[in-house]
Parts: sequence; structure tokens; C-alpha cells
Amino acid sequence: MTPPVFIVAYFTGFIVASAIRLVYSREYRRRIRKEGKRPTPDTPLVYLPALGFFIVPLIFVLTPILSFADYALPFWAGLAGTGIFALAIWLLWRSHADLGRYFSPVIEVVEGQRLVTDGVYRRVRHPMYTAHLLWGVSQPLLLWNWVAGFALLATFVPFIVVRMPAEERAMRQQFGGEYETYEARTGRLLPRFG
Repeated sequence: MTPPVFIVAYFTGFIVASAIRLVYSREYRRRIRKEGKRPTPDTPLVYLPALGFFIVPLIFVLTPILSFADYALPFWAGLAGTGIFALAIWLLWRSHADLGRYFSPVIEVVEGQRLVTDGVYRRVRHPMYTAHLLWGVSQPLLLWNWVAGFALLATFVPFIVVRMPAEERAMRQQFGGEYETYEARTGRLLPRFG
């Protein structure tokens, strides 16, 4: 059984991550309303991760339905999960902050947009996705259940497999050689140094 302290850590992190996203999504909605646009998701897979980071964990915590898949870990594993989740939340915040007004939950290039290559984008092209993958790594260390623990990785990986190449095509189309140079010196999900 998962110690309650790690369930609290998980849902506290979830609330903080949701607040970060809410702040930047609000700004995005204001901007597109001003431009007279309506957001349209580029892929229905965009909704899939919510199942993994919210719905399944909530079912795990509120009902005994998933108890057949519980496992035990040493307490230190939960502490490690808490640290990894804290790093994920920091990276999620930093990647939103570094994008600033260029943040968009859909694949689009904002009018007058510059290619963001500073901050956490200096070494990683998709730090927001890296943050979610770190979250996915922390989840089985915080929620000791084979279904709830691995739900985010199971739902997020298919999303980024489709989404990342589409985003990179859009960036290449908009920024051409500038993006290709950036691509050559950065890692997709992990930092590239040197």
C-alpha cells in the first residue's frame, strides 16, 4: 500500500503543475480571443495524458478497483519519486516561462514569433515533454500500483510520438535553416552539451 505522504505529494504536485498550465493557458486564450481565433487540437491524442496523470490516479486513490495491482517499494523510493516530481514541476514551469507569450497548447507559430533558444530551450528542444516524462518516471515511485503508477507513461508516450515530429515540421517550415541549426545543437528530450 502506498504511504499517504506520497499520495499527498503526488496530488500536491499535480495541483502545482495544473496551476502553472492554467496561468499560461489563460494568457493563450486571451491572445487567441483578441485575434478572433478558436483553438482546435491538432490531434485527439492531446487528451490522452489526462487519463494517465489525473483520472487513473484519482480512481486508484478513491476506490479499491485497482488494489489488485498494488506493489510495495522501500520508503526511499517514494522520496526519490518526490524529488524527481519536484524537478519535473520546476522544468514544466521554466519551459512555460521561457516560452512566455509564444506558449500554445496547439501546434502553431504565433505572428511575429521568434525561435526561443534560451533558458531551458538552450539545450533541449522539447523541455515541456521532458518534464512530463520525468513526471511519468516519478509516478510509479509515488503511486505504488502497476496501473496508476505507469498510467502517465502509457498515455503520454503515444502522444509525443505523434506530436513531436509534427511540431518540428512546423518549426522547420517557419524558421528554416535557423531551426535546423538549433536542431543540430540541441537534444530532442535530453540536454545536448558541447
